[in-house]
Amino acid sequence: MQLGLLPLLEGGKSLIDTQTLIADCKSGVSGAGRKAAVGGLLAEAGDNFKAYGVAGHRHLPEIEQGLSTIHGAPVKLTFVPHLTPMIRGIHSTIYARIKPDALETDFQSLFEQRFAGEPFVDVLPTGSHPETRSVRGSNTARIALHRPGNGDLLIILVVEDNLVKGASGQAVQVMNLMFGQPENAGLDIVPLLP
Repeated sequence: MQLGLLPLLEGGKSLIDTQTLIADCKSGVSGAGRKAAVGGLLAEAGDNFKAYGVAGHRHLPEIEQGLSTIHGAPVKLTFVPHLTPMIRGIHSTIYARIKPDALETDFQSLFEQRFAGEPFVDVLPTGSHPETRSVRGSNTARIALHRPGNGDLLIILVVEDNLVKGASGQAVQVMNLMFGQPENAGLDIVPLLP
């Protein structure tokens, strides 16, 4: 979610309404960790799809804190996670209302320029639909933008492997930066497809 909103918020940009952001996210069962829990059993998660944490997910405060830090002012996010019948992966669909004075912004170029030097973020061509399986087993996040009818709603699609980019790979990436190693050391892994 934070990568998907970063170019729109950093440096106090005023391109979107920061008080009405919505993130509709789908996660595989490994997002809850590896534990013996009824909801994570194949018999429960298979052929099923459900929302959880709607009243307030445990990660919402840290997400809002991160977004507010990026923006330099308070950011309000409605976050609704869903459990999907897959083992790993997160697909976030983020809705942002474009401010009237920012309607002429080339959002595709904004995202492409912001992430141009980032080894683990792919900004896909306009209108693309990233899939979780395209990042499985990798430290890569893929982002695509949609703007229905060229109106005032920007839809940002972001996919990542929650066990690599969302956890262990992210930790290695940060460690590399902390110790002056190349950011991609140990992380140039080709995604597993399928």
